[in-house]
Amino acid sequence: MVSNAVRVAVGILGNAASMLLYAAPILTFRRVVKKGSVEEFSCVPYILALFNCLLYTWYGLPVVSSGWENSTVSSINGLGILLEITFISIYTWFAPKEKKKFVLQMVLPVITFFGLTAVFSSFLFHKHGMRKVFVGSIGLVASISMYSSPMVAAKQVITTKSVEFMPFYLSLFSFLSSALWMIYGLLGKDLFISSPNFIGCPMGILQLVLYCIYRKSHEEAEKLHDIDQEMGLKVVTTQKKITGRETEVQRD
Repeated sequence: MVSNAVRVAVGILGNAASMLLYAAPILTFRRVVKKGSVEEFSCVPYILALFNCLLYTWYGLPVVSSGWENSTVSSINGLGILLEITFISIYTWFAPKEKKKFVLQMVLPVITFFGLTAVFSSFLFHKHGMRKVFVGSIGLVASISMYSSPMVAAKQVITTKSVEFMPFYLSLFSFLSSALWMIYGLLGKDLFISSPNFIGCPMGILQLVLYCIYRKSHEEAEKLHDIDQEMGLKVVTTQKKITGRETEVQRD
């Protein structure tokens, strides 16, 4: 009883961390909307996150799990579905034609594959145990892919020596969410929840380490950029003053 109460408490904390994780890209997409461009941001992590949320929402529902034993899993991933769809829609709206095509080429197979998974698990398997194994196995692969996708951003950080396209809060909440859901899965002896988070934890730590290493380089680059802008503004202002004086002399 105590163990179950602890598991529920960890599940609630996991929900909170996951909600912050799913909401973290709001700052990124606020920038996208403000600039009217997706710049160098990739939509792959959000598409993989959508696939993961779809599968684990289904996994946590009574159709697959026994009763509402994993209600915390289905509830937070249901919210994740709404947020990921919103982010993908914004990305598609502001993306150039080539990237829009790429997004559609990824999203359509994801939705189709999830639909087939839901149908097969409902009609081919008649016991909760077998349904959990089937859906959980696919969810395991999806989770590993989702947690591995930020490595694209990590590679970009190492190449450019800038953390501009790897937001700190996204990395932090990814680590916290992985750690809590790993504990939740272990307490419930559910390997399909704990296993992918064994990978998510070190991935989150790696991102945080990279952020700490390259943050100073990014800050120095921003300072140099600001200085260049100020110098450029001063030069333009000085040129205008000189031009104005020359005009006055010519008039005299």
